[in-house]
Amino acid sequence: MSVRPVKKPMKLSIKNDSVQAVLMLMPMLMGFALFTYGPILYILRFCLYKANDFKATYIGFDNFIRAFQRDPDFWDAMLNTVILSAGKLIIEIPLAMVLAILLNKGLRGTGFFRTFLFLPAITSTAIVGLIFSLMFASFDGIVNNILQSVGLISRPINWMGNKWTALEMLGIASIWNNFPINMIYFLMALQSIPTEIYECAELDGVTPWKRFWKITLPMIAPIAQVVVLMAIVGSLKVSDLVLASTNGAPGGRTEVIMTYVFKYFFGYSGRAVEIGYASAMSVITGIFLAIVSLIYMRVTNKMNRVY
Repeated sequence: MSVRPVKKPMKLSIKNDSVQAVLMLMPMLMGFALFTYGPILYILRFCLYKANDFKATYIGFDNFIRAFQRDPDFWDAMLNTVILSAGKLIIEIPLAMVLAILLNKGLRGTGFFRTFLFLPAITSTAIVGLIFSLMFASFDGIVNNILQSVGLISRPINWMGNKWTALEMLGIASIWNNFPINMIYFLMALQSIPTEIYECAELDGVTPWKRFWKITLPMIAPIAQVVVLMAIVGSLKVSDLVLASTNGAPGGRTEVIMTYVFKYFFGYSGRAVEIGYASAMSVITGIFLAIVSLIYMRVTNKMNRVY
C-alpha cells in the first residue's frame, strides 16, 4: 500500500524586488493617471456643455453638430494639418534614413556630424518658429536676400502673405526640427544589424542596392514602423511651431487643428473662451488620430507579413 505525499498548500509570495518595482513605479503611474486620464475625463464631460470661464449649460451633442455642419474653418484647419503632415513626412523620413545610413558607415568625422545634425532636435520648437519667421520675413529676410543676391528673384517674396508659401515655410521648419530624432532612431536600428549578414551578402556578390532592399529594410522594419507612426502622430499634433511663426496667417489660412482648438479653449487671438466647443473638437481630433494610427498599423502589418 503506497502512501501519497501530502501536498503543502501553495503560499502566495511576493518577492522583495517586485515590491520595490511597484513602489518605484507608483508615483509615475499616479501622475500618469492624474495628468492623462484626468484631462480626458474633463474633456469628455465638457464636450456636452456650452461652457466658458464662468458657467456651463448642458446642450447635448450641439457642439459636435456645430463642428460638422456650421464650422468650415475647423475642417480647413484639419485639411491644413493633413497637407502639412503628409508633405513634410515624405521628405523627413527618407532624409532621416539616408543620413542614418551615411553615419552608420563609420566615415571620418562621423562623431562631429552626428552631433551637428542632432542640434535642431534639442532646440525649442518655439525658438525654431521664431527663427524661421525671421528668415522668411518679406522685408530684409535672410532667404529673400539670398535669392535676390543670386538673381533667382527680382523682388522679395511675401512668404506669410500666401497660404501655400507659408505652409512650405512651416514644412521646412518642421523637417529641420524633427528629422534628427528620427535619424537617431534609424541609426540605432542599423547598428543592431549583425555585420556578418552584410559580409556574407558581399561574398555572394549582392549589390549594395539589393543589400538595402533585401537585408537592411526588412531588418529595421519593426523599428521603422514605430518611428513613422510617432512621426505621423507628432506631425498631426503640431501647434507651437505654427503659433510661434505664422499664428495662422494669412487670415487663419495656415491654421492647423491643434492651434484652432487651442485658441477656442483659451480665448486666444481675439476669440471668446468656448471650453465646451474646444472639448468637442478635441474629441473629434482624437478619434481622427486613432483612425489614422489604426489604418497605418493594419497596412504596415500586412506589408511586413508580405515582406
